Amino acid sequence: MQKEFDRPFVQSVLDDISHRMAGEADRGDVADYIPELASVSLNQFGIAVAPLDGLPISAGDANVAFSIQSISKVFSLVVALDRVGATLWRRVGREPSGDPFNSIVQLEFERGKPRNPFINAGALVVSDVILQEEEAKSEEHPVLELCRTLANDPTIEIDEAVFASEMSTGDRNRALAYFMLAEGNIESGVKATIESYFRQCSIEMSCVQLATATRFLAFAGNQELKEDWKLTPERARRINALMMTCGCYDASGEVAFRVGLPCKSGVGGGVVASVPGIGSIAAWCPGLDKKGNSVLAMRALEEVARELKWSVF
Repeated sequence: MQKEFDRPFVQSVLDDISHRMAGEADRGDVADYIPELASVSLNQFGIAVAPLDGLPISAGDANVAFSIQSISKVFSLVVALDRVGATLWRRVGREPSGDPFNSIVQLEFERGKPRNPFINAGALVVSDVILQEEEAKSEEHPVLELCRTLANDPTIEIDEAVFASEMSTGDRNRALAYFMLAEGNIESGVKATIESYFRQCSIEMSCVQLATATRFLAFAGNQELKEDWKLTPERARRINALMMTCGCYDASGEVAFRVGLPCKSGVGGGVVASVPGIGSIAAWCPGLDKKGNSVLAMRALEEVARELKWSVF
């Protein structure tokens, strides 16, 4: 992987990609099953790169906040591992699912143990684990707190309108939680677990904030975190591995083939990618493909990786 970081060249690449994405007609469709996301304009695109040192570089609508949705699963996984360590893996697996992110079929076959923490069932178990810890009860939301810490930005908030929208339409996630409750893999109750999960998904961040907040993955642990966060190099490496194999649902293999970097997507249209030893990338456009990944954000990440010769392979 190319290790030099030429800021002017990276800026020119981002500017060029942003300019071309503005003219793209094929943008996919918004996640209209969440009513609050259905009204987001498709005519937006942002991209940011946060190098290990220095300020982020950005282009387009990189400072527009959007609902991070499943990208929050990266941060909740960090919180859960900090709280319970490797015992988390007794309740959630580490294998790709090969099924849609909200599928119940595999969960039923495997008796309530989700394949990985990045599908919805796995993220619900992670939320349940976080709720089990007494200290979580005194915090506003531990995932929100971590996002603010990593991005060094206390202004990051939960979009209450998106949260209410999720709560009104999230019956499939409730079904997943009730099934796992019946199998003994939800301990905090369905109501509390669902509310906590929807709150983390409703966090609003921009590309600049997301790139900054996920930069810790690129240098295998962030020494700038407060001392009580146990974010070790080994843990960061393992999260990168899960992002590569499971981060974009049943399109994760295709994303690895096209982009060649650990990625995590969300149905709000955002995608983050870790570039080990260099930095982090965040791209956003609300239009999704049929697998739930942003059409233009994925295309932009592929072009960035190719132009800058960034790949883990």
